[in-house]
Amino acid sequence: MAAMKPRTSDGPLEVAQEGRGIILRLPLEGGGRLVVEMTEEEAESLNKQLHDSLVE
Repeated sequence: MAAMKPRTSDGPLEVAQEGRGIILRLPLEGGGRLVVEMTEEEAESLNKQLHDSLVE
């Protein structure tokens, strides 16, 4: 059984180009991180949807 190590920091929001995909690492409330891999087209679509929801 693996040893459980306490998390000291989940780090900041990160977005990185890795290979052919874009990796988003999003810290979550309560600890941990959500890691999402997407294509460039998916990232552009997400960007547009987020922008549109903020403008309304």
